[in-house]
Amino acid sequence: MQCLENMSLISSLLTDLKKNNIYMRLLTLLILTFVLFSEEEGYASNDNVEIFYKDFGPVNNTPVLLVMGLGGQLTFWPDYFIDSLQKNGYRPIVYDNRDVGLSTSFKEYGRPNFVWNYFKFYTGLPINSIYSLKDMANDGLAVLNHLEIEKAHLVGMSMGGMISQYMASNNQERFFSLTLIASTAKTPDASTAPRGRLGRLLNNRTIGQKSMNERIDRAIEIYTILDAGNTNFDTEEFKKGVIENINRSQDDSGFSRQLMAIVADDSREKWVSGITLPTLIIHGELDPLIPFEEGIKTHELINSSKFLSVENMGHLLSETALNEFDSDFIKHLDINS
Repeated sequence: MQCLENMSLISSLLTDLKKNNIYMRLLTLLILTFVLFSEEEGYASNDNVEIFYKDFGPVNNTPVLLVMGLGGQLTFWPDYFIDSLQKNGYRPIVYDNRDVGLSTSFKEYGRPNFVWNYFKFYTGLPINSIYSLKDMANDGLAVLNHLEIEKAHLVGMSMGGMISQYMASNNQERFFSLTLIASTAKTPDASTAPRGRLGRLLNNRTIGQKSMNERIDRAIEIYTILDAGNTNFDTEEFKKGVIENINRSQDDSGFSRQLMAIVADDSREKWVSGITLPTLIIHGELDPLIPFEEGIKTHELINSSKFLSVENMGHLLSETALNEFDSDFIKHLDINS
């Protein structure tokens, strides 16, 4: 609705621009620039779930919906990625998945019983979750509907890629293209579950609330492993960012419930194999969370896909990794807009 109001205002301003003197024209141009390039944030509704979004604009550029991964807030999308999209003529739109950030929390359901669920996970027994990845896919569509966007590019990172697979397979007419970064079409099982120190750190995040210092230390260690040791995260700048994200949304229990939605999901392979959208699959060769081979398998399922291997990339969208694939990614968007 806000977008239509903006376009109506733009039309009115352009009419005024033709009529008025030079000073009024300058003022009108300033207002027009603000309207076109200003950011917008708010809530989109999916039944009783409120999804907080941020539309970076400009509104006259081609929209790109970005879907974040497990436990990640919309603030996790790095500025350099948003800037690259805008500089290349695109309109990035991000949002908090349900149960994280400023979107509706399901904390009243508590944390899942992980002793019992881990037993079921490693023995192959069915796991239940209070919401599904399909529900989360509908959240993303709700954002597009709220902004009255008929068609956009779709980009999913990690769990966001899993959500995007459902969005794309069920609503192909809504998207120009699909991009999957560090994701998989396979439901995790014992053979692909993270092991070693990373596995223990992720398990630690599912068990109870930690102190601020404990959460900062854990984030430093998790990010260091996820980025395959390429970046030093033990810096004041990184710690400040962690604190800001914790203060934005202090309850961390949504991570546990989102994880249950992932492991409770049915195999998406039958859904993914039906995707006909132009698809770019980007996967780091050093990814310690989702094996590199899973990216290749997803590529093999989608006939309309291209696979891009990034040599020194782990599981994070670092600036170094982006520099390796940004030109191919923008070209993918350009030729399919």
